[in-house]
Amino acid sequence: MGFPIQRMRRLRSSETLRRMVRETTLRSSDFIYPLFVIYGQDKKIPVNSMPGVFQFSVDRLPEEIKEIDSLKIPAVLLFGLPEHKDSVGSSAYQDNGVVQEATRLIKKICPEMLVITDVCLCEYTDHGHCGLIDQKGVVDNDATMGLLAQEALSHARAGCDIIAPSDMMDGRIGYIRKELDDNGYKDIPIMAYAAKYASSFYGPFRDAADSAPQFGDRKSYQMDGANIREALREVALDIEEGADIVMVKPALPYLDVIKAVKEKFAYPTAAYNVSGEYAMIKAAAACGWLDEERVMMEALTSIKRAGADLIITYFAKDAARVLQKL
Repeated sequence: MGFPIQRMRRLRSSETLRRMVRETTLRSSDFIYPLFVIYGQDKKIPVNSMPGVFQFSVDRLPEEIKEIDSLKIPAVLLFGLPEHKDSVGSSAYQDNGVVQEATRLIKKICPEMLVITDVCLCEYTDHGHCGLIDQKGVVDNDATMGLLAQEALSHARAGCDIIAPSDMMDGRIGYIRKELDDNGYKDIPIMAYAAKYASSFYGPFRDAADSAPQFGDRKSYQMDGANIREALREVALDIEEGADIVMVKPALPYLDVIKAVKEKFAYPTAAYNVSGEYAMIKAAAACGWLDEERVMMEALTSIKRAGADLIITYFAKDAARVLQKL
């Protein structure tokens, strides 16, 4: 029966009742907090395009990790900025690299925190692309595989908990899985950036990670934003190659992709609420145009409602503080 027997407003009459019948619930344990680590001592450098986000030298991490842990955020995702760059991104796979050193420190001071390490070459190459460049100026998919595998192995040796390849080279999940397995790290999961789009929402991240390409763009290896069936093929291939968690990036412009991935594969699904999504809300709130806290929570809830089990977000600490008050 319809109105007046069915009155949908009955269950909306109080905050307590609304909370009791809520279909989607955010928790601090849903969040993964990205961290940018740099060489040097006593450095905490603000990222101008991402208010509240910093680059940390490894020695400044303990205070940050303590705060993250106190907010019951279970995991961090590490990105490294090298001292020097070259055409093959050699700093990415050095055992004393900045991500490797940060991983060792975090696991020492907070063993229960999950350390996820981004595996890519873009931060480490002087050309800013995610793979090696051939003589024609094209990113060489197959030649890049060995270096990505070396990087992943160096992170595993440093003690990371999850490997997260973000490069979007074809076949790299299987290649990395074999390298890890062959070297005794068969139990380390891989969180694949499976459907990573060539998005304009990455701009602030490229400031934070100093990873903008020096020529061209990444459209030949990152996905076309118009495509969803292609995303499902990408996810299927990564699962076949051994991915344990699949990711959609960005999140808010691709909620339909998150939903489709979760419904088709029923696999642990992550979504990356990327730097541009974060910066837009921060900027609008600074102008007084939006209520930052309410918009932040609405955006994160929409990502989880779409099907994400894990949300990588620069809002993790802010959202966790809100959740502690509820």
